[in-house]
Amino acid sequence: MPRILVVDDEAHITHVVALKLRNAGHDVDTAGDGEEGFEAASSGNYDLIITDIQMPYMTGLELAAKLAGQQRTRDVPVIVLTARGYKLDRESIEGTGIRAILAKPFSPREVLAHVQQILEEGREAA
Repeated sequence: MPRILVVDDEAHITHVVALKLRNAGHDVDTAGDGEEGFEAASSGNYDLIITDIQMPYMTGLELAAKLAGQQRTRDVPVIVLTARGYKLDRESIEGTGIRAILAKPFSPREVLAHVQQILEEGREAA
């Protein structure tokens, strides 16, 4: 069962995304900000991380970059959730594990589709 970490400072988003993923058979943990997410990701064994971009203490971009810099987490793919209109350029995400960027509001079904696609790509590459 794939293990996923959802990191967002908006509890309702964390709840909705985690519920959709659990209903699809994934093992899901949550964190309420970037620092908590980094701590969880560093001590856990996750197959994928979903993070908001704008959070207190550590942004999702900082989280992805920090995870990419660690041996244990550098290959974990990341999906970033952004407020509509918040742009990430190619240079900002280079060297991170960011594989998808989804604008809020998003459909939980859309998040699940991206998760399944990324996990499948990971299985095929292994």
